[in-house]
Amino acid sequence: MTAIDRDSHSKKSMPETALTVTEVTRQDREALQGHAARVIWMTGLSGSGKSTTATALEMQLHAAGLRTFILDGDQIRGGLNKDLGFDAASRTENIRRIAEVARMMMEAGMIVIVTAISPFRLDRAKAREKIGPENFIEVHISTPLAVCEQRDTKGLYKKSKAGQLSNMTGISSPYEIPENPDLVIDTSVSPVLSSTKKIMQFMGIENSLDESGRQ
Repeated sequence: MTAIDRDSHSKKSMPETALTVTEVTRQDREALQGHAARVIWMTGLSGSGKSTTATALEMQLHAAGLRTFILDGDQIRGGLNKDLGFDAASRTENIRRIAEVARMMMEAGMIVIVTAISPFRLDRAKAREKIGPENFIEVHISTPLAVCEQRDTKGLYKKSKAGQLSNMTGISSPYEIPENPDLVIDTSVSPVLSSTKKIMQFMGIENSLDESGRQ
């Protein structure tokens, strides 16, 4: 029985659950922290610069006094989602779980930065719906495949071309380009701080760091 099958079986066998209504609301948490909670969803090919951009963005948001957290796709794959493979069904379940965690962290009043390839449009649309369109900022890290292959920071493209790795997004597994993302950033032509400034401007947050990264 696969992880997907087990999940389906557990849904059928578990008793009905009821949501617990808390006295402290998301709005209360946002008021305490002095800023709105959001989910910034970075999607793009492996090696496109999602993690680098997210790390720099978090540093700037933190410097501005905002509460943040990065949900990194690789880290989640190594923990919460380590039971999932890379077939289409597993990829869909991977994104569903990430979206659920992101939504809960947003409800805690945080700005959540998700870095996940998330190759399928329908899965990203469902994540937007789960989190709420008004709370969801989709950032397409659109760095061309040729540049990602040249970077190959994890050696995955090399393994894929050598036949050592199947279901490689962009090579043997499709990546469905976002049709209407909120932002498009190509890290092969946009420096890191310019990219993060673009995101912060979209969020209506003033950048507290200069071009060198200093306050």
